[in-house]
Amino acid sequence: MERVVEILREILEVPSPTGYTKDVLTHIERRLNEAGIKTYYTNKGALIATNHPEPELVIAGHVDTLGAMVKGILPEGHLSFTSIGGLVLPTFEGEYCTIITRSGKHYRGTLLLKNPSAHVNKEVRKKERKEEDMYIRLDAEVEKKEDTEELGIRPGDFIVFDPKFEYVNGFVKAHFLDDKASVAAMIDLMLDLGPETLKNLPVAFFFSPYEEVGHGGSSGYPISTKELLVVDMGVVGKGVVGRETAVSIAAKDATGPYDYEMSTKLIELAEKKDIPYVVDIFPYYGSDGSAALRAGWDFRVALIGPGVHASHGMERTHVKGILATKELLRAYIEEKFGI
Repeated sequence: MERVVEILREILEVPSPTGYTKDVLTHIERRLNEAGIKTYYTNKGALIATNHPEPELVIAGHVDTLGAMVKGILPEGHLSFTSIGGLVLPTFEGEYCTIITRSGKHYRGTLLLKNPSAHVNKEVRKKERKEEDMYIRLDAEVEKKEDTEELGIRPGDFIVFDPKFEYVNGFVKAHFLDDKASVAAMIDLMLDLGPETLKNLPVAFFFSPYEEVGHGGSSGYPISTKELLVVDMGVVGKGVVGRETAVSIAAKDATGPYDYEMSTKLIELAEKKDIPYVVDIFPYYGSDGSAALRAGWDFRVALIGPGVHASHGMERTHVKGILATKELLRAYIEEKFGI
């Protein structure tokens, strides 16, 4: 298994829905520190990795994923929920999950349609999958609300879904490849470069904890930043040209165009280095770069990322796309700083 895929598997196994990213950030921090790469946290909780005192280029990916939160306890003791980020509920129906209480207890459950048995509900196949018509079946002997309260489960507890990682013929299948596939490419590149090279490169790597709710990249960058290169999933599907085996270079998303000069340079480097790539437009998409620009940061922003199919559902990418993303990042750094 490629090292980058092993890194991806490790970070996928650490739950990190938006608002509960401390464990995965600690995992990344430990991995980088052991390799001699320095890290620090912003006030908001983003992790920044750099060995240079004044980084001019920041490469940003987000560690937060989709998830859910306990909204209430139903009369029979099971759980209503509210989504965190844009869960595609039909895709997550039937998925196993873990409820994490504020005291640190873990309970297992399953996301289901209410009254899910086809033998008593003839509308089970037709019913629209909406939050109010679904629930978390708790794997505990509960019969009433008070039983669940005695377990210590309360509204506001996080619900994390199993990633279901599988590596088959070069394809990586899992929930939450958005954006952990990009994060794996970033970590793998840093390990390749090593602490001494990074000491001489004015580059920082920014791991954002709030992208899925729209404000992850709005703050926390080093004041010396001149360019932000966001690494987020490339869209694969009808109406776009993205491929799982290539890196996507975003010309525009729903918030507007990305920086022309940066994007053009990325295209030129992909062609020069024979890196498989596409240039694409994402119609229903925003990023940490979009958040940074809205917040008024005075730097240029571009976006690349590995092609990911079935985004926000049962996602899939290919190791070729992840490595193409990594190599385009490397090429951009080398071109910009002459290494």
